[in-house]
Amino acid sequence: MAQTLLLLLLCWAQLAWGQPARRYLSVGDGSTLEFDFPERSQGIMVVSSHYPDTNGTAGGVWLSATSLAPTVLTVENVSALCCGARGFVVTIHSGAAGLAPLRLRLLDQHRLVEERGEFHVRVLAGEEPEPEHLGLGHFSENPLLYALLPLIFINKCAFGCKVELEALRGLVRQPHPVLLGIVGQFVAMPLYGYLMSLAFALPKALALGLVITCSSPGGGGGYLYSLLLGGDVTLAISMTLLSTVVAAGLMPLSSALYGWLLNAHQTLHVPFAKILGTLLFIAVPISAGLVVKCKLPRVARLLLLLIKPFSFALILGGLFMAYHMGAFILADVHAPVVLAGLTVPLFGLLLGYLLASCLRLPGPHCRTVSIEVGVQNSLLALAVLQLSFRRRQADFASQAPFVVALSSTAEMLVLVLGHLLYKKLWSPSSP
Repeated sequence: MAQTLLLLLLCWAQLAWGQPARRYLSVGDGSTLEFDFPERSQGIMVVSSHYPDTNGTAGGVWLSATSLAPTVLTVENVSALCCGARGFVVTIHSGAAGLAPLRLRLLDQHRLVEERGEFHVRVLAGEEPEPEHLGLGHFSENPLLYALLPLIFINKCAFGCKVELEALRGLVRQPHPVLLGIVGQFVAMPLYGYLMSLAFALPKALALGLVITCSSPGGGGGYLYSLLLGGDVTLAISMTLLSTVVAAGLMPLSSALYGWLLNAHQTLHVPFAKILGTLLFIAVPISAGLVVKCKLPRVARLLLLLIKPFSFALILGGLFMAYHMGAFILADVHAPVVLAGLTVPLFGLLLGYLLASCLRLPGPHCRTVSIEVGVQNSLLALAVLQLSFRRRQADFASQAPFVVALSSTAEMLVLVLGHLLYKKLWSPSSP
């Protein structure tokens, strides 16, 4: 009798204090309470909510997240998942190695709905890479890169000489091609990667690797291919620069959303330094090329003579380097991820051209939008995976960006050679 009364009192106390009888919050797939994260890194974790009308501040439902060990882990921001998904994205920043308990509080109009304190993030000390993995997650350590760096810098300066200021002003007045590129790169391509991962029944790590690769725009070869395929170089450079800037905000949200849908991973490292480095590595030499064009026209003409042969050399060098870096990973590659990866560049090219054609853009603009949507930044995706997973799982997930990089380069090379052959055989013999 006493036990029954005690149970009734506990139930009454829960109701009086507004505590729910069920649990609404979960992290990842809900089966794990402790999550690993590298030290001195910034990243995200997805908290799912099954509470009715969980859609952020608009419905009055919100999540409060607090780290109880701020020297190990700090919570920087909490935002609602987009596209109607129920849950929140928690931005975290790790310090020294250790264990950080998290306190999650679900609020509805400032009323406490649920409080969870059993989740922990274990911040792991940095590990030395294994000898056979040197250069996989550290692109700058690949010796072939040092041979290509001067060529890359000169080639980017030459592209700066191709930029037309009047064309840039035209894009400011009519930014339709740039906006199409953003829609294709950050909405359509990640969705396509997710659908392909479901169609080919990819394991969770490979599925997330494919989605993150499709969410990584701004591949440096985009404006190179635009030049060789008769696109608009000024538009291509503008789209690459803008997509790299936008990636700092939209890429983490896209990865968090599809990671939540796949239940594939709880914390993802956001390589803001890598994104900034990519932006500077494009902007600085191209700006130098603009200065050369204005101040040293003879040098600019020389650079323009070198731009096409240098571009071919970079395509071949990039193809060889991608294979060299991922050879040991691709030795055990899964056939489904190869089939899915082969379709990614083709789908992006067709989608971009179709979108541009629907807006009746000029032919060079159509080709440029097509290329910018179809060419992904596999190195950026590789950095996310290598920093977010443990070594063995990271190598497994990295099959996707390597397959997409090799497929994209090979397919674009075939298109370039076919375009040149077409111009040679079917070009008008007389004016």
